[in-house]
Amino acid sequence: MRSRIVMSMLAGATLLASTLLVASPAQAADTKTQAADTKIQTVDTKAQVADVPAEFGTDWHDPLTAAPPIAKPATKSCQVTLADTEFRDFTPYQGTYTPPKSCGGHWSKVVLRLDGTVKGRQYDRLGYLHVGGVEILRTSTPEPSPDGIAWSVEKDVTRYSATFRSTQDVEMLIGNVVDDTYTGVIGVKATLTFYEGRPAAAQAPDRVLTLATDSTLTTPRNTERIVAEVYATGSGGGCEEFWYLAVPDSAPYSCQADKGPYREVQIKVDGQLAGIAAPFPNVWTGGWSDPFLWYVIPGPRAFDVKPIEYDLTPFAGLLNDGRPHHIDISVVGVPEGQTGWSAPVNVLVWQDAQRAHVTGKLTLDRAGTLANSSTYTPGSEERVDTDAGHRLTTAGYVDTSHGRVRTTVDRTLANTSVHRWTDGENMDGLDATWTDDESVTVDGRGPARTTATHRTYTMNGATTIGTDDRLRTVLTLGDRAAVVDTRDGRRTGWSRLDDTYTGDATYTLNVPRDQRHAVGTSSERYRLYGSGGCYDRSLATAQGVLTEDRSGC
Repeated sequence: MRSRIVMSMLAGATLLASTLLVASPAQAADTKTQAADTKIQTVDTKAQVADVPAEFGTDWHDPLTAAPPIAKPATKSCQVTLADTEFRDFTPYQGTYTPPKSCGGHWSKVVLRLDGTVKGRQYDRLGYLHVGGVEILRTSTPEPSPDGIAWSVEKDVTRYSATFRSTQDVEMLIGNVVDDTYTGVIGVKATLTFYEGRPAAAQAPDRVLTLATDSTLTTPRNTERIVAEVYATGSGGGCEEFWYLAVPDSAPYSCQADKGPYREVQIKVDGQLAGIAAPFPNVWTGGWSDPFLWYVIPGPRAFDVKPIEYDLTPFAGLLNDGRPHHIDISVVGVPEGQTGWSAPVNVLVWQDAQRAHVTGKLTLDRAGTLANSSTYTPGSEERVDTDAGHRLTTAGYVDTSHGRVRTTVDRTLANTSVHRWTDGENMDGLDATWTDDESVTVDGRGPARTTATHRTYTMNGATTIGTDDRLRTVLTLGDRAAVVDTRDGRRTGWSRLDDTYTGDATYTLNVPRDQRHAVGTSSERYRLYGSGGCYDRSLATAQGVLTEDRSGC
């Protein structure tokens, strides 16, 4: 019976192949508008509890999250359909995007919306949406009820406006398997809505580039700022989908890695380390062996996978020589030859309109020693303790039409975890924390400006299997971030994000679906507040019924 929990996990998401949600001050400034635009109806909990069934039935509430809606300007808008299709296999949808004719060539905001439907029986699946080769969405799907569900995802994609100004190829794929057992056909419609006006300068890169087939990048010679986005996901039904549970080779567990669970997503320019980041520990809607946890409320970021951002501006002087430069993305800790990670790259470029060639120099690229210790302690309850981390500082300058601008990027990662399990993995628990601290200082015309971001991801839970084959999972996930903006050492803005999910679900293994006698509760509280405003929403469910939907600051 060894490894029943993990092998049940491995039957989950199948891999096919916005900005990083760190509550920037600009986002915080939108929260007043978001709260005003959101019409949240508080559920009458007393009345609703009487309607909660004793166990899950054949239908439940459509999936929803507590995250804020996208604030939409009160300006003229136009809508374009990118895709309207069904996914039954691994054949991508191919189409053509044509810019809207009646909303001008500049937009204050562009909003992507995906509407999905599925019914019957199906695993969680992963998907992507590309426009002109640029990845504008990475998503996963909910698992359906026999009677069918519908869900939607909205994302602010204003930063890709440069791509949307011309006709482009569209490719979308949600890899799926439909047969006599897995009957769920995934129907989706993806649209873009354009709102007239001009976006804030920070939202509007002049170009959005992708890597060439040989993984090289050629930037415009007048580039003055560069940000790389990497949609890094460990997935595909193998052990890297649950990389945070991996143990050293010396430990008796079903998912092993040479040095344990520490993962770090690195970006290199011509072989030189240019950025490091902690991957977000995504949990898809079949994760932790218990789909009943996620039928209504998914884990943080499950439907809108956020890209990792790397500020590569210190390398602009090097990249602006007009030659192709090799860009490499790698994941530290993955056993050699093991697959399971996907990491497509977009490169956002801001150009100096007054210069044909912006020169500059990389002045510092200093990496600390990568610390990674995973200690296995045998016993009736096996245990692996992990303590790992890394630091990188890069700095450089560019000589622009408005003077010399120096950029310094400092990033520090840390990961601690305790993984416990028993013989046969009939109990499997993890208590883990990841931190990703980043400071970006820009010193040029005017006072030096610094944005400091402290990201914290947490995962604390356990799955147990009793002698009666009842599987129970209790799990709490956290996605948190604190951002402080300073100018010449004085704070000019701040924000805090706290997105916390909690679930507890139980069902019987190895029986037909209608004999699982599943029960479960779940909740999510999403708080975003700071110098620009406040948003606070809480959801709760029981046996698939929404029992609470409250908002307030």
